[in-house]
Amino acid sequence: MRVVIAGQGYVGLPLAVRAAEAGHQVVGYDIDRRRIARLAEGDSYVEDIPDERLRPLLADGSYRPSTDPADLAEFDVAVITVPTPLRDGVPDLSCIEASGRLLAERLRPGALVVLESTTYPGTTDELLTPLLEKGSGLRAGIDFQVGYSPERIDPGNQHWRLENTPKVVSGIDTDSLHAVDDFYRQLVQRTVPVSSCKEAELAKLLENTFRHVNIALVNELAVFAHELGIDIWEAIDAAATKPFGYLRFDPGPGVGGHCLPIDASFLSWRVERALGRSFRFVELANDVNSHMPDYVVRRLATALNERRKAVKGSRILLLGLAYKKNTGDAHETPAAQVAELLTRMGAEVRAADPHVDGVHLPGRRGPFSRITRVTASPEELTAADAVVLLADHDDFDYTAITDHARYVLDCRRRLTGAAVEVL
Repeated sequence: MRVVIAGQGYVGLPLAVRAAEAGHQVVGYDIDRRRIARLAEGDSYVEDIPDERLRPLLADGSYRPSTDPADLAEFDVAVITVPTPLRDGVPDLSCIEASGRLLAERLRPGALVVLESTTYPGTTDELLTPLLEKGSGLRAGIDFQVGYSPERIDPGNQHWRLENTPKVVSGIDTDSLHAVDDFYRQLVQRTVPVSSCKEAELAKLLENTFRHVNIALVNELAVFAHELGIDIWEAIDAAATKPFGYLRFDPGPGVGGHCLPIDASFLSWRVERALGRSFRFVELANDVNSHMPDYVVRRLATALNERRKAVKGSRILLLGLAYKKNTGDAHETPAAQVAELLTRMGAEVRAADPHVDGVHLPGRRGPFSRITRVTASPEELTAADAVVLLADHDDFDYTAITDHARYVLDCRRRLTGAAVEVL
């Protein structure tokens, strides 16, 4: 089949590669010319897709990256995997709308369109389907099929990948559900059909809201435990030995990525708009998690003060700009707020991250434009008045950190030593 994947980010590129490996002719479409140029050269910017996996598909023509809308013509299946950010607390679905219009102009009878982007319940039925019908003149469910299948990509996870992670599938009607299910069964080991697109859309928000709320719980506990003189990490270790009724979540400097806290806010916004009521759990979790970078900076300022130093004029080395370990994804990363707060306070901020490249680092005109990118060399570690471990990449030399750093605020409990303080 001729398959179009609209959006070639951390969701769309793995899906495009998997579809090409399954025998389909795939066009990976994106409006970012730099991305497409890199892909055309066999240079993957998504760590889950190594260059060695991408290049054979380019060579045999089964995968073709493109910025040309004309290459979307005559598709059998199109999947939309574009970003859905929040703008001032309101979901921005403009990328879905733009993709829907492009696909509608090229929609033909018998084709299937699937939305994977995270969004609020009702988007597939109330926004995407009418767009496709209006732009094509065809009837959804009769002339073409439409469905929703939420992405479940976990960047950097070597065990749970696209192929072996169960895939929730749905359609606007029975025929659409069957078409969506048939397509994804070729790509993954197991599909999980649900009765409508709204249930599938809610399932995605539920998964990430669950994480968001539980991370907020341990983050707030970490703050209180420190003030009470209790080791929160030892308490978490002990609780995690319970074999039932408990799932482990660890505190950290904040949440980030495409999913948290954005997905939970989608659900909160939908409840407020549709029902006129607030989603108190989500709002509280947002408040706790969004203030963790402030807490990190307060802890750092206190530690410097105890060493007779002010934040102003101090040389601070941040380790890890990504929002999680072993990935290059810096979207919504708490490191941005930490860097912003420290630079406002007059610190000389330097940062090391072997995964986050300069081309795709967000906020190049914001907080990250005012920091110096370095490597975590012994010289940099020794010269720093304080080191803050924000993302515990396996690439970091942790022995060198403890050997050379004068003071470390470890936000991930990766280090031990006399100079190390754990969040």
